[in-house]
Amino acid sequence: MDGVVMDRGASGCLAVPCLSQVQVITVTSGKGGVGKTNVVVNLALALAKAGKKVLVMDADLGLGNIDVLLGLVPQFTLEHVLRGDKRLSDILLTGPGGIGILPASSGIPQLTALTQEQQVILQDELDRLAQSVDLLLIDTGAGISANVTFFAVGAQEIIVVLSPEPTSLTDAYAVMKVLSTRYRERRFRVLVNMAKSQRDAAEVFRKLVMATDRFLNVSVDSLGFIPADDYVPMAVSQQRAVVDLYPHSPASREFLRLGNLVAQWTPSLVPKGSVQFLWQRLVRQQ
Repeated sequence: MDGVVMDRGASGCLAVPCLSQVQVITVTSGKGGVGKTNVVVNLALALAKAGKKVLVMDADLGLGNIDVLLGLVPQFTLEHVLRGDKRLSDILLTGPGGIGILPASSGIPQLTALTQEQQVILQDELDRLAQSVDLLLIDTGAGISANVTFFAVGAQEIIVVLSPEPTSLTDAYAVMKVLSTRYRERRFRVLVNMAKSQRDAAEVFRKLVMATDRFLNVSVDSLGFIPADDYVPMAVSQQRAVVDLYPHSPASREFLRLGNLVAQWTPSLVPKGSVQFLWQRLVRQQ
């Protein structure tokens, strides 16, 4: 990077963190209402409690609400970055547990499909900012829009969140179908949210795998489930993460379990494609 002295240490990496130290995870869903953004916020906080430096990007660019969920009031958003008015470092907010938040705009239809120029700006800005973090969590919008597929393809890992509702299952399958058939994604992690019981969640996962095994050439790994928990809406009403406000609640215990699990994932050095975020840094370090 310009103005940065980069020396190799004993590990062979330069003074700035190597790409292998940054895990990029996109969290998406087929439909709204499955609690995806709440999952992202609480997973981020659980990862921070597990000792990770976490950056969260609200990639629902036209209808962002992570800042609202956490009671934050941003002065600037990703809209200003994509217009070229600000850098990501200018809009960065600090959330609970020290997690970094990159807020999105709300009610801006022009940002529902990024231009190629905006994609390049965002990739370059993320490459700069993520030097100081271990993990980047990207919260997409719901559905199969161009923005959703862009952020999914750009990540090392894809978590698909769904609920026990039949429509959620159908729409989750649709997202995986688009990503696998059009973009050659071959691995998905699945989290069932708001399940009444472990048996309920297992049945949802079983039905999804039956469909993917029959029609798609993909691998689907279960991340377990987050139980339906009255403490979650109570925390939302107070604009707090349930892991932060009610750390001993059933949902919080599962979020902490999930955070410990994800914290052990090892980032891949092999990019899935030319779009993968932060790949530029590894190229610069050769």
